[in-house]
Amino acid sequence: MKPNFITEIIDEHNKTGRFAARVHTRFPPEPNGYLHIGHAKAIYANYAIAKQYNGKFNLRFDDTNPCKEEQEYVNSIIEDVLWLGADYQDRIFYASDYFEQMYNYAAALIKKGKAYVCDLNAEKIREFRGTLTAPGKDSPYRNRSAEENLDLFTRMRSGEFPDGAKTLRAKIDMAHPNLNLRDPIMYRILHSSHHRTKDTWCIYPTYDWAHGLEDSIENITHSICTLEFENHRPLYDWFIDQLGIFHPQQIEFARLNITYTVLSKRKLLELVEGNFVSGWDDPRMPTIAGLRRRGYPKEALYNFCEEIGVAKFNSTIDVGVLEESVRGILNKTATRVMAVLRPLKIIVKNYPEGKFEELEAVNNPEDVSMGSRKIFFSREIYIEQEDFRENPPKEFFRLSPGREVRLRYAYFLKCEEVIKGKDGNIVELICSYDPQTRGGNAPDGRKVKATIHWVSAAKSFDAQVNLYDRLFNNPDPENVGGGGDFKSNINPHSLEIIKNAKLEPALKEALPGQRYQFERLGYFCLDTKSSGQNLIFNRISTLRDAWAKIAHKFKK
Repeated sequence: MKPNFITEIIDEHNKTGRFAARVHTRFPPEPNGYLHIGHAKAIYANYAIAKQYNGKFNLRFDDTNPCKEEQEYVNSIIEDVLWLGADYQDRIFYASDYFEQMYNYAAALIKKGKAYVCDLNAEKIREFRGTLTAPGKDSPYRNRSAEENLDLFTRMRSGEFPDGAKTLRAKIDMAHPNLNLRDPIMYRILHSSHHRTKDTWCIYPTYDWAHGLEDSIENITHSICTLEFENHRPLYDWFIDQLGIFHPQQIEFARLNITYTVLSKRKLLELVEGNFVSGWDDPRMPTIAGLRRRGYPKEALYNFCEEIGVAKFNSTIDVGVLEESVRGILNKTATRVMAVLRPLKIIVKNYPEGKFEELEAVNNPEDVSMGSRKIFFSREIYIEQEDFRENPPKEFFRLSPGREVRLRYAYFLKCEEVIKGKDGNIVELICSYDPQTRGGNAPDGRKVKATIHWVSAAKSFDAQVNLYDRLFNNPDPENVGGGGDFKSNINPHSLEIIKNAKLEPALKEALPGQRYQFERLGYFCLDTKSSGQNLIFNRISTLRDAWAKIAHKFKK
C-alpha cells in the first residue's frame, strides 16, 4: 500500500510504542446484504495495512440486527473475502460471540450510574434529542436508581416487555454539541430469532455500543472505518474509557463513490426485490459476487484500490478507472479467440467443398508463453453482419462488393455477389479467396485496409452471449429531480442477450469463470452458472471505453 495518512498514524504509534509495535485490523461487515466494490476498498485497506506491518487481520460479522441479517449473506461474505485473497486465517468472529460479555459490560455501566432504562418510545426519544442548534431534554426516566435499572434490564433480557417498550441508554449529556452523545441507545428489545443465537436473546446491542467492545475484545489496534463514523468516534472512545478496557484507535477514511453506480445496500436490495436485476450476483451489480460472475479479476480490483489510494476526504471516482484496471489485467492474461455474435454467412466459391484446413492462431500476443491453437478454415464461414456494407460510406474499409479484406490468420477474401431473401435482406455472400495469401500476407505485396474475424460454419458452435453494460445511464444515478427515484436512471440497454452466436470450437472447453478476448469485440467469460452444453458467455468489458463520448456530453 502507498503511504497515506493511515500509515502515517501507524508509523507514529510504532514510534511511540502505543501498541508495542503491533498492528491488528479487522473487516466488520453487517450480514444484511452482499458485499460491493466499496467493501472491496475497505477489505483492501484493512488487509493490506495488516500485511504491510506483518500484523493480523480479522473477519468479524457485526450481526446485531436479526431483523435484516441472514445466513445467506454470511456465506456470501465469506466467499467474497476469500476470493479477494484477504487471509484471516482462523480469525473469523461474530458480534454474537460477545453478546453475554456485552450484556455484562452494560450491567457494569448501570452500576456506575452511566446507563439507564428508558420507557420513552422511538418518537419521543427523537423529540427529546434536540437539534444541532438546540439542546435535548432529559428523559423523565434518566434518574432511576442503579438497582431499579438493573432490575429492569434483567427483565428486558428475560422477555417480559414487548418490542419498543424500553431501551437501555447511556447517561452522557443531553446538551452535548455532538448529537451522538445525547444519551444514545445501547440496547433495544427485539423479539426476533437470530441466525446464530436463535431465540436466546430478545434484546440486541446497537452498533455504537457493540463496535468498540468488539474491537477491544479482539485486541484490534487500528479500527479503520469510513468517514460517516467520524462523529461517532467520541462515543466509541467514551464507552471504552468508562469501562476501562483495552482501547483501539478508530481511524476514518473516505468511502468509495463511483460514477454510474449505486453503493447503498438498501438501494441494491431494492433492485433485487424489484426484479430490476436477476439477483445480488447479477453481472450488472457492483457487488463482489456480481463482478466475479461478470468476470472481473480480483487483481484488477486490488490495482484499482491501489491506484485511487486511501484519502481523508470524499470524492467520486470515474468508473472508467475501474474498467481500465480490468482491461489492463485481461489484455495480458486473456486468451484470444474468435466469435461471431451476429452472423452473416459466406460461401467461398473457389474453396473445395468438404475440405477443412487447420490454421495457426496466437493465443495472446502479449504473452508468447501462452502458445497458439488450431482454427479451421472451410468453404462456408461466418463474419459479423456489421463487417459488410453493400453500399459502404467513404470511411468504411471492411467487406463490400468487389472489395478485398484480410480474414484473421487466414486469407484475403473478396466479395463477388450478394444474395438476398424475398424480404430484400442480405442472407448470404458469395466470395472468393486468394490461396497465395495463407496467413494473411500477399506475396505480390498488395495491401488491404481491414482485417476481420470469422469462424468456420461447420466447426463453430452456437452459444448464448450476454452483452452487459452499465446499469445506469446517468453518471450520478442518485441525483434525480422532481421527486424521482434513482431507478428511473436505469439503462434500458444494460443487457442484450444474443441466443445463437457462433464461437470457435476451442471455447467448448471453457471452464466457468475462464476469461477470453473475443477478437475485436471485447473481453468475455463463461458464466459460472452455465451448465452442460448450454454455454453462456458474459461480456466483461469492451476493448476500450465506449462511454467516453457519452460522459463528455454529460460534462458539456
